[in-house]
Amino acid sequence: MILSMSGVVLLGTVVFLYFRKDGLKGSHACASTLFGFYLSSTAIAPSIKAGGESLASLLGGIKF
Repeated sequence: MILSMSGVVLLGTVVFLYFRKDGLKGSHACASTLFGFYLSSTAIAPSIKAGGESLASLLGGIKF
């Protein structure tokens, strides 16, 4: 768990800096993918999943 949290913090910072400074490139996408895999193994993963499902259902319910 400690290693996963360290990886999440490190990769989250790297991804934030990439987006802020250069835009997203191939190497940045790889770091973003690794960040997602590390984040999925933490305790916050169920909350993120529930939030994503809620957002998807919200967007799915919009009628034009």
